[in-house]
Amino acid sequence: MIRMIVLLLIPLTLLFGAQVEQKIWPAGLTFPAYLKEQNASGLLQTISAQDMEYVTEIQAGEIYYELCDHGQLLQTLIPLGKEMQIEIVNRGERGYRFDIVPIRFHQIKKEVSFAVKKGYAAQIKHLTGSTYLGFILEQLFQKRVNFRTLQPQDRFALIYTQKGRLGKPSGHPKIISALLKTHGKEYFVYIDTKGDVHFDTHKAVTFTRIEKRPFTYTTVRKAPSARFRMPVDHPRITSHFSYRRWHPILHKYRPHFGVDFGARRGTPLRAVNDGRVIYAGWMRGYGKVVRINHGGGFVSLYAHQSKILVKTGQHVKRGQVIGRAGSTGRSTGPHLHFGLYFKGRPIDPLRYIAHKGTGKFRTIVEKHTIMKKYSITHQKRIEIPEAKHARNRLKSLIKQLTTETWKWPRYKRNLIYINEITEKKTARTEDRRG
Repeated sequence: MIRMIVLLLIPLTLLFGAQVEQKIWPAGLTFPAYLKEQNASGLLQTISAQDMEYVTEIQAGEIYYELCDHGQLLQTLIPLGKEMQIEIVNRGERGYRFDIVPIRFHQIKKEVSFAVKKGYAAQIKHLTGSTYLGFILEQLFQKRVNFRTLQPQDRFALIYTQKGRLGKPSGHPKIISALLKTHGKEYFVYIDTKGDVHFDTHKAVTFTRIEKRPFTYTTVRKAPSARFRMPVDHPRITSHFSYRRWHPILHKYRPHFGVDFGARRGTPLRAVNDGRVIYAGWMRGYGKVVRINHGGGFVSLYAHQSKILVKTGQHVKRGQVIGRAGSTGRSTGPHLHFGLYFKGRPIDPLRYIAHKGTGKFRTIVEKHTIMKKYSITHQKRIEIPEAKHARNRLKSLIKQLTTETWKWPRYKRNLIYINEITEKKTARTEDRRG
């Protein structure tokens, strides 16, 4: 691979009569041995251990350049791969300097248009000197055009770039855009700087935005009127739930947060639903009491019992006997005071109890709508300015044909041109067109 020679800082007095010579690195030659041949062995002491690792990467058969004046080495450039090179510079009395610098290339941009003949690939090679361009064009258009059906009146227009050095191409050319007119249709392709291929002057851009939109969901619950069974079999209600009731003992108006069921002493009292006993014991005017937590915020209370049959913390089943009716506490006679609480507040039990005893659950489905945040993905088409410009240029090119082939010019090497760019003495080794 031919490499580009870079700017070198060399005293002017050393350049008169100097010549650039292209050489091939011989097999078996080491970098220290090369420096010894040039009487520059002292340079090894200035090279860092890390850079010495790169020195071992010099490949046999690699083309390198020497700038010499009457046998004295002024400059050497030795390639390391495709992008970097070793630079050795003679600084006169200050001795030699070692560095690793980028390789510089020059680049051309060419435009070609032609009418298709038999063997379009040969036409492209004749006009550009590259067989690679024909192969890439067919790859780009293969899903849209059958190249076997191309006709003589069809036309191609092509814009591409090519790196070069010393009048020779370096690496493969890169297509910028191409236009094929065949069977009355135009097929366009554009390749951007990232290597993305576009078949139009516009591209789709996707972006995400946070938006609030209505979100509807449903909940399913049991109807409260069918959630619980009666606390006694064959119920007989003697007093209803009330916020203002005449108290039979106190002879005053007081709230009655429950329902009284008339029952003989010893009548079984049943849990109105599954739950956990959270209290079983004496409670002031209620006498012997059992409280059960049924979940969902509901707690039931069974007061004035003559005998408690469950313990605190015990789990009970729907319909299980938890005690016996009695008249303990403030009571005028044997009965059950049944209370029902929802989230700590007393509610009318008869609104939540199945009046026929066991009862059946009724399912209630409710819909709820809230505003919820979403990440919404949008897509829009935007114009590619470079692609539009390239397409317009190709359309003008396709109307005219390239009649002359372009060839890489030949250069004469071994000529040095000196330029005083700044106050420092700066020399540049260049190629000169022959």
